[in-house]
Amino acid sequence: MKTVLGFMLFISSFCLAQQDFEKALQKYNDKSIPYITVKELHQELEKSNLVSILDARKVEEYQVSHLPNAIFVGDKEFDIQQVQKRIPSKNKSIIVYCTIGVRSEKIGKKLKEAGYRDVKNLYGGILEWKNKGYKVYNLKSQPTDSIHTFNKKWSLYLHRGKPVF
Repeated sequence: MKTVLGFMLFISSFCLAQQDFEKALQKYNDKSIPYITVKELHQELEKSNLVSILDARKVEEYQVSHLPNAIFVGDKEFDIQQVQKRIPSKNKSIIVYCTIGVRSEKIGKKLKEAGYRDVKNLYGGILEWKNKGYKVYNLKSQPTDSIHTFNKKWSLYLHRGKPVF
């Protein structure tokens, strides 16, 4: 009986966290940058490497963990000229992510304003990526279970891995 009750509490807390997660995105985002799901991005990466992935978090977050081949661009320190040097083609497919998808939308808007045509925001960010069981990497390019969750509140949305904040 305790096992069943424990499982039911786990499932309900997971569902509540997911609802809060969606509420946060609805509250802070205006959907001006279309979302891509982690499954869609993973499939895209499996079939080709023609997409650029930009990390719109703080450098200390990126250093703990990041998506495969992600380019750090930051949030407050974002510099469009640096992006233009790394990605000169305005037609290149670009996926921007952060912890859950709020800061990445802001960076996505700046990319669109600079003329990039194919920009998407990773729905659920690095937390959803890890929750779906996909690998993240540390600065030594080694897989890691440590995920920088930005703060204690956002760590509630991480269901796989070890939160760091």
